[in-house]
Amino acid sequence: MKILLATYWSIPHLGGVWNYMVQLKKKLEQLGHEVHMLGYDEDNLNIHMIGSDKKVPRDKLLPLLQAKINKDNYPEIYENKLVEYTEFQRYIFELGTAYFGLGDYDLIHTQDVISTACIDRIRPKHVPLVATLHGSVAHEIHHQLTTIHKTPNSYIARAYYDDLEQLGAGTAEKTIVANNWLRNILIDEFKVVEEQIKVLHYGFDTESFIKQMKVKTLITPPKNKKVIIYTGRLTDLKGIKYLLEALGKLKKERQDWVCWIVGSGDGESKLRVKSKVLGLDDYVQFLGKREDVPALLGKADIYVLPTLLENQPLSLIEAQIAGKATIVSEVGGLPEMVQHKVTGILTPPGDSNTLFENLNLLLSDEQLRKKLGTNAKKWGMTHWSIDQGMKSLLEVYNEVVSMRKNGDEDVSNNPIH
Repeated sequence: MKILLATYWSIPHLGGVWNYMVQLKKKLEQLGHEVHMLGYDEDNLNIHMIGSDKKVPRDKLLPLLQAKINKDNYPEIYENKLVEYTEFQRYIFELGTAYFGLGDYDLIHTQDVISTACIDRIRPKHVPLVATLHGSVAHEIHHQLTTIHKTPNSYIARAYYDDLEQLGAGTAEKTIVANNWLRNILIDEFKVVEEQIKVLHYGFDTESFIKQMKVKTLITPPKNKKVIIYTGRLTDLKGIKYLLEALGKLKKERQDWVCWIVGSGDGESKLRVKSKVLGLDDYVQFLGKREDVPALLGKADIYVLPTLLENQPLSLIEAQIAGKATIVSEVGGLPEMVQHKVTGILTPPGDSNTLFENLNLLLSDEQLRKKLGTNAKKWGMTHWSIDQGMKSLLEVYNEVVSMRKNGDEDVSNNPIH
């Protein structure tokens, strides 16, 4: 089969969507399929195919779109800057994808609601579409409209993204989500038909990750200090400011620790300033975007995710496979991944006092810390089986191919393996 993995987000990119796409491509190619990956580039300027020189420049399409979709013809698009930006970005994505052509693909697998809505409009009738949603874009926007995108007419953007969520989640033959949290949001809030949704965890290449943990890294923990680690994007939604506030309290209680903050993002400069104001220069290291995250996790003692909204983060899966004690916010899909005080600790989001108490607890109680890490690894090695994840995904692929076929032809005679 010839399969296209597509996303509206930029690729390559720090985060779970890109890692999932890379892992999925590798496994599908091992099974004999031809797999292409499409998305915006890292600067959000071009639509490109990974691994080739094929690209469609944004600056070639934008003037044409602006001439056609102008304020006189479509004034409502220009009422909110976020809506204006997203409308043009998604039309550019749609036109760029159409330029590459979709008719030769046997199946398209999108990774977000926006790419799903775009590709559904331009795909040939015979090409089936599967969507995996790695979170709720609308819910993330709801939060951002109270912070970085807050404007007097934020309600316009909220309604726009709610409509986009409903459209993108409901147009593929099958929509895959990782947990019941997101399933229930789509059904109850966005009125997606229940039968369309499949709850299916991603699967994870544990063998490859364990090998990467053994790779040498130049970063080493200070002598006689435990390592607290955060890995992921440095954005407001990840709640890292609450981690820094908790660490400020922890410093006054004890000094036998350091914290590695691994990743990059538009919130990094503010977080660095906050760390300095809290007097954490000797305790917190911002390590930036790195390729040796598995090795860094191997040297850490406690993984923390203070996020305000989350679906099924790859970073937590990695921490579980690494056998680390974890402290994560009790939000989104995380309670379906962590059993409180059995495989980790759940902590209230945005509560730096309780986060401090939980960090202090795990630093003080070595037996509990090791027990949580051991239990997390046992659970993770079984639950995140990539072989079972791939088997379930291929069953979905076969189902949608059958649904897209004309008449009553039985696809079981030529299944996807």
